[in-house]
Amino acid sequence: MEPSWRKPAGVIGLLFYLILYAGLIASFEGLLSQLPTLLMALAYMVAGVAWILPLRPLFLWMNTGSWTRKP
Repeated sequence: MEPSWRKPAGVIGLLFYLILYAGLIASFEGLLSQLPTLLMALAYMVAGVAWILPLRPLFLWMNTGSWTRKP
């Protein structure tokens, strides 16, 4: 069985995505720092979980070679 190139490519894509996402969230620091502490904490918690949602197609592609789940 020959190793797939999709997993290393997917990891590189994942790292690129995480860097962009972290930069995007950091760019809102000025706006978020003006919020009350509880709202700021809630915003960072949501941002801390929301990065996972768009990655499902990437993980499917890394494992199956298809961007969508086949019925």
